Amino acid sequence: MSDAALWEQVMDLAAVVCVFLAAVLSVAAGIGLLRFPDVLSRLHAATKPQIFGLLLVIAAIALDQRSFPTLLALVPVFVFQSLTAPVAAHMVGRAAYRTRQLDADSLVVDELGPAIERSDTLYG
Repeated sequence: MSDAALWEQVMDLAAVVCVFLAAVLSVAAGIGLLRFPDVLSRLHAATKPQIFGLLLVIAAIALDQRSFPTLLALVPVFVFQSLTAPVAAHMVGRAAYRTRQLDADSLVVDELGPAIERSDTLYG
């Protein structure tokens, strides 16, 4: 077996491992969405594994395709997803807080409460 063939097999195995780990993260996120008690915990379960799982899938595709143009096409996908997922989770968390859809007793520090009170008094 030549070194090139061995290198190809190693990269294929690394791609399979990346896809498997991404699948494990997806299952963990799904279980978290079903089992966690409140909105903020569920948001944590949904967003944290999503970004790392996406990174693993992108790595698997890059390892499988072994082409620089494919990698260049995948980088913006990761960047935009990394920028939009936390912002969306933040907005859902704020909406849940404002509509009182979360357990206030589970908050260790409530940093949003004073800001919302100030905005309600200023903008009525």
